[in-house]
Amino acid sequence: MRTVAVVGASLAGLSAARSLRGQGYDGRLVVIGDEIHRPYDRPPLSKEFLAGTIGEADLVLETDDEDLGAEWLLGARATGLDRTRRAVRLADGSELRADGIVIATGAAARNLPGAEGLSGVHTLRTLDDARALRDELARGGRLVVIGGGFIGAEVASTAYALGLDVTVVEAAPTPLAGPLGETMGAVVSALHADHGVRLLCGVGVKGLSGERQVDAVLLEDGRSIPADIVVVGVGARPCVEWLEGSGVTLDNGVKCGADGRTSLAGVVAVGDCANWYDPRAGAHRRVEHWTGARERPDAAIATLLAGGAVEPGVPRPPYFWSDQYGVKIQFAGHAAGADSVTVEEGAADDRNVLAVYRRAGQPVAVLGMNQPRLFTRWRKQLSASL
Repeated sequence: MRTVAVVGASLAGLSAARSLRGQGYDGRLVVIGDEIHRPYDRPPLSKEFLAGTIGEADLVLETDDEDLGAEWLLGARATGLDRTRRAVRLADGSELRADGIVIATGAAARNLPGAEGLSGVHTLRTLDDARALRDELARGGRLVVIGGGFIGAEVASTAYALGLDVTVVEAAPTPLAGPLGETMGAVVSALHADHGVRLLCGVGVKGLSGERQVDAVLLEDGRSIPADIVVVGVGARPCVEWLEGSGVTLDNGVKCGADGRTSLAGVVAVGDCANWYDPRAGAHRRVEHWTGARERPDAAIATLLAGGAVEPGVPRPPYFWSDQYGVKIQFAGHAAGADSVTVEEGAADDRNVLAVYRRAGQPVAVLGMNQPRLFTRWRKQLSASL
């Protein structure tokens, strides 16, 4: 290959570029990113950066002495992929032809219909999002977080520490039931009540009120929650619209094999937009976590450089972490399909617990709250047993 284009300049794209050089590729390498920023770390955006305890320099992912010999096209949005000419089309009308293509365009935060143009309403996905939200939180007031997932919970925790009045609204009966299951989802989400943050579950949001500035969140049950600031944390959609009609199969993102290969030869996908096949589950899963964006590009690049001739391995079980109200939460594996969950150490009421999920007696996932050492041991066992 003479030219490889990495479309996406966040962690997954940077990891792919590093893997290319690390696996011996010495040809032309072009990294395309729709943001103007060099690659930066996203997890701190909802925590330390939002709280003001770290700055933008602390988010940089590249080391001072790192030189990948890459061409960086930043502020350049991909709008199409011509499979015949093997060309990535860009929003400015230009195109880049490449022998190999890595799709790493990530995901974008979902918003509420009608929220556009209303001051005080935020999503949190990018550095620019975090800058704007940080400035508003610094002024204090009443914050309503729509969505009790991990991003919403982390924002609520950070805002609580900053002294804001915080309410979290979650449409599901139990927050975090999807990734953690109902039992442990209830345990983790109880952290809100532990710290005086209001948690309203099982009720949807009808809309927002306010002329130019938001002043309340309107619930489906008729209640109105006063708000000076609203954060919408209702998930993310994979950024794959630009691939429609390209021949790349799309299904909840880019549909991939267990090694990132797509339906087009010479094209692989990594990161939040990639729906990889999981041999353990016998199904495709889109893993939207830092560790997946860091680790999986190694396998995808090996496949790309070998022309698909290598046998796909089995990806490690997904792993993610969260910091909320001073509690370190770690999770590995898949809670879906588990038929039991047992507390192996600590007590759920103390928010200091190690819980193991099993299916037919075999561990399939593990959750730790302030149990980093024991969790690490179980995570290694989980990787070895699955």
